[in-house]
Amino acid sequence: MKTVRLILGDQLNPNHPWYQTVEDHVLYVMMEVRQETDYVPHHIQKVLAFFMAMRSFSAHLQTQGHHVLYLPLDDPQNCQDIGINLRWICTQYNITNWAYQEPDEYRLDQHMLAIGHALELPVTCASSHHFLTTREELAQFFKGKKTFLMESFYRYMRKKWMILMDDKEPIGGQWNYDAENRSKLPANHKPLAPRLFAKPASDLIGMLEKMGVKTIGKMTSEGLIWPTTRDEALDLLRYFLDHALIHFGRYEDAMAQHDWSVYHSRLSFALNVKLLSPLEVVEQAVAHWQDHQEQITLPQIEGFIRQIIGWREFMRGIYWAHMPQYAGLNVLDHKADLPDWFWTGETKMNCLRQSIGQSLHYAYAHHIQRLMVIGNFALLAGISPDALDEWYLGIYIDAIEWVEITNTRGMSQYADGGIVGSKPYAASANYIQKMGDYCKHCAYDAKIRTGDRACPFNALYWDFYARHEALFRKNPRIGMVYPTWEKMGKDVQTSIRNQAAKYKQDLNSL
Repeated sequence: MKTVRLILGDQLNPNHPWYQTVEDHVLYVMMEVRQETDYVPHHIQKVLAFFMAMRSFSAHLQTQGHHVLYLPLDDPQNCQDIGINLRWICTQYNITNWAYQEPDEYRLDQHMLAIGHALELPVTCASSHHFLTTREELAQFFKGKKTFLMESFYRYMRKKWMILMDDKEPIGGQWNYDAENRSKLPANHKPLAPRLFAKPASDLIGMLEKMGVKTIGKMTSEGLIWPTTRDEALDLLRYFLDHALIHFGRYEDAMAQHDWSVYHSRLSFALNVKLLSPLEVVEQAVAHWQDHQEQITLPQIEGFIRQIIGWREFMRGIYWAHMPQYAGLNVLDHKADLPDWFWTGETKMNCLRQSIGQSLHYAYAHHIQRLMVIGNFALLAGISPDALDEWYLGIYIDAIEWVEITNTRGMSQYADGGIVGSKPYAASANYIQKMGDYCKHCAYDAKIRTGDRACPFNALYWDFYARHEALFRKNPRIGMVYPTWEKMGKDVQTSIRNQAAKYKQDLNSL
């Protein structure tokens, strides 16, 4: 009996039970396929990072004595489809059964089921042994509830895994320090320089060009800067704990024109391809905080832990509770096209020029840039969530659908009608000005609503709430939006909505 075990590109967990024993009858299969490079145009650094990480993982398994068949993208035998490749592999190697790990994406989950039917061989689906919850756990936790509150789930996770807990109570007596995680960087404050991994990638770039793979974005002058091995991922984790955790919570929402990383860990790619496990990241972070409590305050570590065991697991649970219907939700009926400058960064709005330009250059932007600058603009301008989903999924190094679509279509665009967030994350220029220095260098004036130099965020903000009044008027979390709007009077309201209409008529000109 001979077994194939398929390893997908985001299943690079060296501690998986599969690899604990070397078995001569097992053939591990990994492949680079156009099926995965082409379903949306991906950032070139994202494609390269996946391929580098996959190749390094394959080499690691072979060093351990495992039998591995690795199909590069340009291999003459590569049919560029996982199922078709598996069919000839099973025939050529006289395979009698095969196995795969639970995919994280619904698309691939369905594809694996279809492959299983087509191959007509005994098949086993194993856990990926990565997440801290099952696919169904969040839905079971909220069974019978109309709304899914992340805070409730986060507290459940803290108790379940006994993280930052003092018996049944949270350490420090408080569950959440989000109110202390919203500080702007002080004047003349210079954030930590990011830890980069400068690796040449000319051979892989040449292969992509030869194969005609369409990519977006740029390469950095240093080469590929992202961790693509477990050792590099652990190194980046240690760098974050030693140098950045001390300020992480306080400045996690801050934006800075000349500092693209600030104090963020940038571990999301390593986590999402499973070079690191969320539990080991959390345990190392808590241990480091415990050893340095005189320097690192509780809000710094709690803010980081909340992202890993709260938000990350929450988004995955939402995904599996609502797919595939979730991918088509558009309750606001937004249909506008993405402006052309989403692909170039060439806009007069400095916050978007910086955030999109950074995304194109590094395949990365932190959560506030993604949510409150890029996503906020798309929401206010009425951009199609389908178009925005594709852009986010392609451009970011860490974007895999289970985490991307729930953040984009859900939290950012409110296209899901409140499944992820109980209110839209809409904001005027005031928020962007408060959290960073982008507005100081902008062609528009953040304090003006109408006129040639009026910041588009202002008129679009009020127009958004005006046109969706029937949906949001009774939302208790909207606060003073509508009373403030009514106090402006009809003439001011008309002027603001005319300004918004002018902007929406030609988004490319902004």
